[in-house]
Amino acid sequence: MERITLITGGSRGIGSAAAKLCAEAGHAVAVNYVNNADKAEAVATAIRDAGGIAMTVQADTGDEAQVERMFDAVTAKLGRITGLVNNAGVHGPRGRLDELTNDEIQAVLNTNVLGYFLCARAVVKRMSTKHGGDGGAIVNVSSGSAHLGAPNDGILYAASKGAVNSLTIGLSQEVAREGIRVNTVAPGLTETDMPTTEVLERMGPQLPAGRVGQPEEIGEAIVWLLSDAASYVNGANLRVSGGRI
Repeated sequence: MERITLITGGSRGIGSAAAKLCAEAGHAVAVNYVNNADKAEAVATAIRDAGGIAMTVQADTGDEAQVERMFDAVTAKLGRITGLVNNAGVHGPRGRLDELTNDEIQAVLNTNVLGYFLCARAVVKRMSTKHGGDGGAIVNVSSGSAHLGAPNDGILYAASKGAVNSLTIGLSQEVAREGIRVNTVAPGLTETDMPTTEVLERMGPQLPAGRVGQPEEIGEAIVWLLSDAASYVNGANLRVSGGRI
């Protein structure tokens, strides 16, 4: 079966690494972005230069109409989607809960929770054998902060990723007999533009592995969960954290 994978937030960090690794594994890749078209195109160009197939597609994943347009555009250009990597996310403001505004809370939940739900719903309608699809796999990118809670720094982000974990648990069971597997990757501290340089330098040596993770190391886990090698893995939460619980 030809593998066609849509990666939300694919222009940077873990999304970019996952896009390139999926292409190396033979997937045709759609790189979603919301604002930075140049970075998304750079990822797609790198894939094409290496002999792969890639396109870019703009959409705010927290907007229902834009999500539907995105899935239609990918299907029209690449074919029926077989894989979704729900990765687009924002950290939001750092600090205590009582310092957050309503708008700040809503902005994080729109991207990190609503966006995942909208994209998962859209792909289930296209993948599920119940709807005439051929099945496929969904990988939701969560975070270890869902377990840790991130007090005094990122409780909003942590709570949004807790919702992602619950989405995986429930959806994996809803669609298990419709040809779709749904799993989570929960990265630990990873060298992207989301953690500050100070946090990376301070926390890295304190981790069991003695260092922070690289986006490619998270990407490898994503590619595996999309693959036939993980055919009996469903509803799992794969912690990729260098040993941090």
